[in-house]
Amino acid sequence: MNASTSNSPVGLSEKAAARVAELIKMQGNPDLKLRLSVSGGGCSGFQYGFDFAEKPEAGDIEVNRDGVTMLVDEMSLLYVIGSEVDYVEDLIGASFQVKNPNATASCGCGSSFSV
Repeated sequence: MNASTSNSPVGLSEKAAARVAELIKMQGNPDLKLRLSVSGGGCSGFQYGFDFAEKPEAGDIEVNRDGVTMLVDEMSLLYVIGSEVDYVEDLIGASFQVKNPNATASCGCGSSFSV
């Protein structure tokens, strides 16, 4: 399923899209897409994962923003529906973060959560 970020079940912020574009340019492969996944583990029960993929897999949704694409598989989508992926820079460092309204708790680093 292909969707723009405005009508997608998962959003990608302008800052996140810009950072993904920079990373893709650094990799020298314009076919790369950001993949958001959720897996068991982390200090709160589930953890977010970010990786690059060249092609979507069967059942992936595609979120397009400012020329970049984020992929989310069907299983992960159940945990992140209504969320937005943002890129945050602060004194501790810089990272992609998921603003997830479904999370009932999350750890201090923001990479794991519970529902």
